[in-house]
Amino acid sequence: MTAAPDSPPAEPQPRSRAQRTADSRLLILDAAVACLVEDGYAGASTLAVQARAGVSRGRLLHHFPSRAELLVAAAEHLTTTVLEEVRHRAAALMDDGPTGRERVDRAIELIWATFQEPPFWAAMELWTAARTDPELRTALRSVERRLRAAIAAVAHAIWGPAITDAPLYTDLAELLFTSMRGVALAYAFEDRPAATDPHLALWKRLAARMLGLDGEDG
Repeated sequence: MTAAPDSPPAEPQPRSRAQRTADSRLLILDAAVACLVEDGYAGASTLAVQARAGVSRGRLLHHFPSRAELLVAAAEHLTTTVLEEVRHRAAALMDDGPTGRERVDRAIELIWATFQEPPFWAAMELWTAARTDPELRTALRSVERRLRAAIAAVAHAIWGPAITDAPLYTDLAELLFTSMRGVALAYAFEDRPAATDPHLALWKRLAARMLGLDGEDG
């Protein structure tokens, strides 16, 4: 019996215009993120982003008419991408179901670690530049509330309902966020492991006290 000849490989389907548009937008955002994180705000010019992305000037301006819109969108893209990764890390970290003080300590360690990662430094670059750039400041305000809500949602998932239902949880979450942000700024010039920062033990003690867990071992 003669074997049937192999069928010719199927021709790849051409991408739709919407797919091509989405692909080029993502390419530009990824390039802007790389410029912002590696070279800072000053180095993340539209020309630098265009060169890294390998797109035409017209294509970049079609998606992002201004530098401010481009860099804010890049920071938002980076943050939401990493937040999804943090969700997975939190799930793995809490997989064995820690409760009480142990869960609080793990949560604080994970949240503090996120302040050493690219989204934080990208945000710092933009917040600092926004002080003297009205256009950037306006663009940043438009996404700041949305990002804070997304960060809070991930934090809630890390802590778990037993902790987020505590009367002082909202105050604790805000206090930790602002304190960690301030302490993290020192790591722009400090060359030491963030995991050994003395504030870490302080945050854990404070959280345990505010949540009524300071009688537990920690």
